[in-house]
Amino acid sequence: MHHAKHRTRASASTLLALAALLAACGGGGGSGGGSSSGAAHAAPSAGAATSDPATSAPASSAPDGASRSLAALESRFHAHVGLFALDTGSGRTVAYQADRRFAHCSTVKVLAAAVLLKRESDAGLDRVITYPSSDLVTYSPVTSKHAGTVTGKGMPLRDVIDAALRYSDNTAENLMLDQLGGPPGLQKAVHALGDTTTRVDRPEPALNDATPGDVRDTSTAGALGADLRRLLLGDVLPAERRSLLVDLMVRNTTGGPYVRAGVPAGWKVADKTGSGGYGTRNDIAVAWPPHGSPVVISVLTDRGATDAASADALVADATKAALTELGS
Repeated sequence: MHHAKHRTRASASTLLALAALLAACGGGGGSGGGSSSGAAHAAPSAGAATSDPATSAPASSAPDGASRSLAALESRFHAHVGLFALDTGSGRTVAYQADRRFAHCSTVKVLAAAVLLKRESDAGLDRVITYPSSDLVTYSPVTSKHAGTVTGKGMPLRDVIDAALRYSDNTAENLMLDQLGGPPGLQKAVHALGDTTTRVDRPEPALNDATPGDVRDTSTAGALGADLRRLLLGDVLPAERRSLLVDLMVRNTTGGPYVRAGVPAGWKVADKTGSGGYGTRNDIAVAWPPHGSPVVISVLTDRGATDAASADALVADATKAALTELGS
C-alpha cells in the first residue's frame, strides 16, 4: 500500500541548534527537510579523540543531489527517511529530514552501553548480573542461555554489554537499564552527554512500538549521529573504553544488510541496528575508509503502517546516496 509521505523542513532555530551541536563535536552541521553539504570547519581525522572547539560556523549550502536521490528512495519504498552523514575529514555533511523524529528502537543500546563503559570500573564490568527466567523478553539469544539466580548463572556486566551491542539482545538492554536506574536514569545520562533530543521512556520490548505521533522512545538522525561522533571519535570515553566500544560495534552481527551494504568494499564499519513497528528500520554507524577520515552515518526509516515490513535495502541505498554526495 502506498502511504503519503510527510516531509518537514527544519525551522531556523532547529537548524542553528543542530549546527551548533555538530560543531561542538568537531564537524560541520546541516539539517532540514532537504539535504545540505559544505566545507565548514574541517573535523579532526580518524584515530585521535576530539575536543570541543569553542565556536564554529554552520556548513554552507550545496547542490541537493542527495535530497533528490533520497526523495526518490522514499517514493520507491513508500517510506520516510531521516539521514545525517558527516565526513569528519572535510567537515562536509549531508542532512535529509535530520530533525524528523523516528522510533530509535535498538540503536539506543549504544547509549546505555556507552554510559556504563564510562561509569563502571573494570571490577564493575566483571561483576556478575543474575536475573530470573521471568525477566526474559522477546529476542534474547544470549541472555536466555544464562537466566537463573543460582550459582553459576548470570553474566558479567561486560558480557551483557557485548550481548546488547553485538547481538541486539533485548533482555541485555533491560539489564543495562536496571544498572542505570531504568529509563529515567538513562535519560538523565543521555542529557549529560549533551543530547537533549533523544527520548528514553520504556524498556524492551515496548520501546519498539514506533506508533506514529508518539514521541516516546524517539530520536533524530542528527542527534544520534552527533552521539556517535562524541562516543566513538570524541573524548567522552577514556581511550581504552572508546576502543572497546568501537571493537564491539565493528563485530556487530546484525548489521550486514544495512550501512555495511552501502559502503564501498574495504571500509570498516562500527554500527548498531534497530527495528520496530510500522516498518521501522534503523542503522547508525561510523565507517572508516581504507585511507582517509571516518564518516558518521545515521539512517532512520519507517513505513507508517501497522502491518508494514521494514524496507531493509532502503538503509543501504540511502547510505550510498549520502556517500556519493560527500564524494566518499
